Amino acid sequence: GSPLTWVIPWARLGSGPLHPGGLYLDWGQGPTPSTAFGDRMGSSPPSGVEPGSLTIGPQDPYQTSYHIPFYGYRWITRLLALACYAILLMPGFLQVAYHYFFSPQVRRSIVYGDQPRNRLDLYIPPPTSAGLKPVVVFVTGGAWIIGYKAWGSLLGLQLAERDIIVACLDYRNFPQGTISDMVRDVSQGISFVCNNISAFGGDPNRIYLMGQSAGAHISSCALIEQAIKESRGERISWSASQIKAYFGLSGGYNLFNMVEHFHNRGLYRSIFLSIMEGEESFEQYSSGIRLKEPRVRKAASLLTHIVLFHGSEDYSDTGNDKTFAEALQGVEVKTDLIIYNGKTHTDLFLQDPLRGGKDELFDHIVSMIHANDSDGLSKDAVAPPRRRLVPEILLKLAGKVSPF
Repeated sequence: GSPLTWVIPWARLGSGPLHPGGLYLDWGQGPTPSTAFGDRMGSSPPSGVEPGSLTIGPQDPYQTSYHIPFYGYRWITRLLALACYAILLMPGFLQVAYHYFFSPQVRRSIVYGDQPRNRLDLYIPPPTSAGLKPVVVFVTGGAWIIGYKAWGSLLGLQLAERDIIVACLDYRNFPQGTISDMVRDVSQGISFVCNNISAFGGDPNRIYLMGQSAGAHISSCALIEQAIKESRGERISWSASQIKAYFGLSGGYNLFNMVEHFHNRGLYRSIFLSIMEGEESFEQYSSGIRLKEPRVRKAASLLTHIVLFHGSEDYSDTGNDKTFAEALQGVEVKTDLIIYNGKTHTDLFLQDPLRGGKDELFDHIVSMIHANDSDGLSKDAVAPPRRRLVPEILLKLAGKVSPF
């Protein structure tokens, strides 16, 4: 008959077997604060929780306990590493941010859909020449959780200098959305660009799709899904064959190979499964596997040219690029796999562009886009080297602490 009172009798920090590397919360009810406190002081943790874990309760005799994963030190260390990484690269980020907010070439937050975060940024080249310009639709990464359209601002500004329009898409991240929402958002953003880019000076017949990291995964799913719909004769708002080429940068294309990797890196299995809508959805959102389905072969004929880029020191790769390239070649899609020796997950997208000067990846993409554009090629030949935005010592240190 005594009132039940919530208490926090004691707490210790550590890890346990339920969620290795995490923290644990365990609470319960006791007849009075003093009785509950006395019941737990100095006693052993509940069964299934290692000594040294964070526990709160429970108290006998009214035991009601819960073990809640509080994803601790791995997330904390990753966040600290991310903070250090950002601070080291801050000289470059501040310069890019200034242009992002104040340059007349950047048109921010154009609405492309009716869902939250259905926005895109457009990077428009200076009006130095007449005619419609090629377009790159870029989908940024961010582990499906911290992606944002502004992460593509450096790429957008640099490609705009080469007379290329860039559309950086935003999309719902987890937990605001799961993988099907992300793919749907990206597809809708591509549709908006395909149907409206001519109003901004872009050529709807020269549209390229590019994704980085998680953005490469999402955009590849959107492209293949669109090709499947098109091959079935379904009503569509944009055509997969309208995409001149797809550039996948440091992407993952087989979820079955990724779940353990990300779990060990701090994106725990339970969260990963929530993002991907359970293991039963892995095949649908694994581009490299889906292409092996017999019914997808007709859809594959609508894909034009796929180019996959990866660094040899990028340990986020678990053979994804190679197996995806083999799957594409197996259905007779023109595919190139380009490996950059010594490059990490962030070198190709951040450190190298911030370093300035010659950049193999950037030059390769520009040369492909301008392959049949003699005017563009002639301008590329005399383009000044890109200026350095961050001192070399800071770039080296950033590479050492990068959490990616």
